[in-house]
Amino acid sequence: MKYKTFFNVYKLLSVAIVFLVFGSCQEDFTNRPPEDAISLDSYYSTNEQVASATNGMYSRTWFQMYNKFFWALEVGSGNMYSGSPDVSGLRTFSLNGSDPELENGWASLWANVAQSNAIINFLESRVGSAVNPAVVQNTIGEAYFMRATAYFDLVRIWGAVPIIENNLDFSNNPNVNTNTVEDIYKLITLDYLQAIDKLADRTRGANYGVNGHVSKGSAKAFLAKVYLYQKDYVNAKLMAESVINSGEFKLLGGDQLPDKSFADLFLYKNNNNEESIFALQWKGDGNYGSGNNCNTQFGISSSTVSTSNASYGGVFGPSQEVMTLYVSGDKRKHETVMTPGDVYPNMNTTTGIGFTVPDEDNAQGSGGGIKKYCIGVKSDATGPTDAWAMMDNNSYVMRYAELLLIHAEAVLAGGASTGDAAALRSFNAVRNRAGLASKTSITFDDIFKERRLELCFEGDYWFDLGRLDKTKAIAIMAAQNRGDKNGAVYYTPNYDPVNRQANDFLMPYPDNDVAKNPKLLEAPVPYTFK
Repeated sequence: MKYKTFFNVYKLLSVAIVFLVFGSCQEDFTNRPPEDAISLDSYYSTNEQVASATNGMYSRTWFQMYNKFFWALEVGSGNMYSGSPDVSGLRTFSLNGSDPELENGWASLWANVAQSNAIINFLESRVGSAVNPAVVQNTIGEAYFMRATAYFDLVRIWGAVPIIENNLDFSNNPNVNTNTVEDIYKLITLDYLQAIDKLADRTRGANYGVNGHVSKGSAKAFLAKVYLYQKDYVNAKLMAESVINSGEFKLLGGDQLPDKSFADLFLYKNNNNEESIFALQWKGDGNYGSGNNCNTQFGISSSTVSTSNASYGGVFGPSQEVMTLYVSGDKRKHETVMTPGDVYPNMNTTTGIGFTVPDEDNAQGSGGGIKKYCIGVKSDATGPTDAWAMMDNNSYVMRYAELLLIHAEAVLAGGASTGDAAALRSFNAVRNRAGLASKTSITFDDIFKERRLELCFEGDYWFDLGRLDKTKAIAIMAAQNRGDKNGAVYYTPNYDPVNRQANDFLMPYPDNDVAKNPKLLEAPVPYTFK
């Protein structure tokens, strides 16, 4: 069920229910219950209950973001192609504020902010005396992490948005100004620092069952990325090196785990592996929006074979550019994009285990299919599927490979090139895992390209393009073939730093929210931090 606006809160008897009723309709924010109706005492009486309080924030709160809208950004970046009208607006740079998936993505992120705020503001004083304070602080640390991560998406997608640290502060006046991008990044930084302070250290070993929740190292990795976006290269480097030196995360198929490979990253059995810094923990529980829909959205569904558990598949396909993006010998290609003639001997399909990609239109007329996150028709190897054909394989939000590339870019620090040994060690670890030769010097363009190759279909390329000088970004995007295999089509994005309506690098605010809060369209104001 769709959310309403970000001014909404749940009508509930206890904050505990916030994390259990995500699929329920929300009441308008102004119809919120009195604060004294929010009570944790009767629910959070044990360590286990407190530790599990954030479980829903690892999946269901993110569903409407990761079901379609997040992948629509990949369409906008030129990595994916889709002709489906509900997700193709960014392909032609014609997305508007009435777009349903835009509304879904916006509402999902504000739901994460609201639920994080509930824990941050109310948990500590409303737990039983038997609960270990360290468990409480770790859970609050997770909430700070989630709020920072939601705001990091909000600011990169929409720019100026309201800073909401306690939803109850706006119960009587839902008309809220947006705040400056600088202050939003300050909030994100402060929240990740709080998470670093409160979250426990962890070493990610082979017992994947205990690796699902974020740690102090996860928060440091994300903060390194935030510093990088602000071109604070000194702190980005320090934070990335702290993560690297901790030994918490490892590359699957790298020097420390040579028995694994890039392909192992996307197998159901390897959920929460040593490379996973933060991943969404999908688990079908009988309710819509609790499983991973990528196996249906990706893959292929041709006239002869389908990789989907549903009656359809391949809502998104690879762009024509991505079909030829990888050089010969790059091991990532086979596990990222399906092209005609590629063989997948272990994937179960509607015709049985093992198949060769046919030379047909396949996904969306692209001629191929997206392999990453497509694990095939249900079998022992794929894990369960639910009534909506959704599955339980994780979605990465960050992997250690990205942290290594963040480190290399931080060392480069905006320079023309670097031969720094530490930067090369990080950069080449990612390349070598892919079967490619080491480089002895790297530029920003080398790192930018490597990020696209490594993280293709993981949702970062749109944001990476947004970090570029806009003249360069526009040139890259205008040169992309945004058509299917049967015809090339080209579109050029607009950029206007003053007029949002003429700026394709920022999404429009949802029309419904603008109608309820016209201040969204006013100039952002500085935020007064408490």
